[in-house]
Amino acid sequence: MADSPFDLWAYLSTTPLLWLTVTLGVWVGADRLAAWSGRHPLVNPVLLSILVVAVVLALTATPYAVYFEGAQFVHFLLGPATVALAVPLYRARARVRRSLLPIVVALVAGSLTAILSAVGVGMALGLPHEALVALAPKSATAPVAMGIAEALGGDPALTAVLVILTGILGAIVVTPLMNRLGIRDYAARGFAVGLASHGIGTARAFSVDSLAGTFAGIAMAMNAVATALIAPLVIRALGL
Repeated sequence: MADSPFDLWAYLSTTPLLWLTVTLGVWVGADRLAAWSGRHPLVNPVLLSILVVAVVLALTATPYAVYFEGAQFVHFLLGPATVALAVPLYRARARVRRSLLPIVVALVAGSLTAILSAVGVGMALGLPHEALVALAPKSATAPVAMGIAEALGGDPALTAVLVILTGILGAIVVTPLMNRLGIRDYAARGFAVGLASHGIGTARAFSVDSLAGTFAGIAMAMNAVATALIAPLVIRALGL
């Protein structure tokens, strides 16, 4: 038996279950806080969870590799969760067929805008090649974006950070921005945030409206493919 709380912590910190429990507990608390706020855009459970877990890791001097060993089960669930997006897509298949042409046009325009705006700002700031390449796929889902960046000579770790920041920022600003622009069509709102802010934006869209979440999921999946095709062309065209 442990002689003190410190001994107990030393024992628990060596078991993978600890960090899985911490991750799930922090998420539940953050989600309840978001619900209590009426799902206010600024009270984003993903952002809150990241901040709290980061503070816990810093205070306990726990390396990320140790944390991930315990929390990787959540990482594994990303695959089934992504596949599960096919359920609302199937239910909305009739509307998707009717909107196929606008979807394709919005996809190409949105993907190009996301890539060119990020790289353009980076070039204006004089960022090095590795950073510019890391910026290009920031609106694609993380695994795809990291693969694109690595293939083009960028830093995948930096890309992962930029993807997360893009997702959180998009999830925060999407509702007030769409309201200010007067866009009431939840399909259009969802597609926009899913394209620009991938999974984190999609989660936000589902919390607002199921139709918005469905179209956000469509945009997230399609933009992963579009970015993989368009980003290399843009990088080469700009001579980077």
